[in-house]
Amino acid sequence: MSNTTKTLAREHDHARKIKRTIGEHFFDKFNFIFLGLLGLSMLYPFWYELALSLADADKVALSKVYIWPEAMSLESYKNVCSDINIWNGYKWTIIRTVVGTLVALILGFHFAYVLSKKYFPNRKFWTGILVFTMFFSGGMVPEYLLIRDLGLMNNIFALILPGAISAYNITIMRNFLMSLPDSLEESARIDGANDIIILYKIIVPLSMPILATVALWTAVGHWNAWFDAMLYIRSSDKQVLAITLRRIVLVGTNASTTSLSGEQMTTNMTSETVKAATIMVATIPILCVYPFVQKYFVKGVLVGSVKG
Repeated sequence: MSNTTKTLAREHDHARKIKRTIGEHFFDKFNFIFLGLLGLSMLYPFWYELALSLADADKVALSKVYIWPEAMSLESYKNVCSDINIWNGYKWTIIRTVVGTLVALILGFHFAYVLSKKYFPNRKFWTGILVFTMFFSGGMVPEYLLIRDLGLMNNIFALILPGAISAYNITIMRNFLMSLPDSLEESARIDGANDIIILYKIIVPLSMPILATVALWTAVGHWNAWFDAMLYIRSSDKQVLAITLRRIVLVGTNASTTSLSGEQMTTNMTSETVKAATIMVATIPILCVYPFVQKYFVKGVLVGSVKG
């Protein structure tokens, strides 16, 4: 009787394992199909713009471009690259992105480091002030008046300083720093290290994953931002790339295409191919940054830093 019970129990466990395995396989396949379709829905618009930008409008109807054009032409890219506003936009966008990201990281990380220390006086009060700004702000008009009164109109720092302190990013970095063990600092102090050495020799290397993540968020935000540039920058030669892209996409033309006759415009390119080429020119550079910081996204809080 005992042997029969054990046999039945083993068969029941085996059947339960088979049932769970079938369910897991179904769940994995469902996830694979769902996430694949979701990824394709995000990738295809970008691929379509690439195909459209390379299409020869004189030889193929743009309405028939789905995956790849039957006839290719680089006239749209030549047209876009011949516009001086594109290169001015690149210059100021790169300056804004690099300087803005560095300023945001330096100020934000030091702010977060102070708030992460339990012995910091009135830490909860200052953390509450920081979180308060995430929900309530002065609004666009007070910010505009402040920028004007500071004399920053038509200045690149009008695009950098207002966003130098991000409450959300500081909160993320603060939580990361609080997860670091206090024994790291204690052992360093025993070895004679002061606060400066501890911060820059120990804490900063350990914080590379979160710094890279926040840097990517900030850089993408600066690269894509256009509304503040439209408010504060008056000179056309100081406009960022996003403003030039917006003008080309909305108006359907740029400085180079307006000088072309109607016959020239329908040869090899149209306003649609020019728009697509402009989008690709403005998007590809920021996409090239991701591979250099991708490794930090897959590292744990301490695993990658210990290896480093």
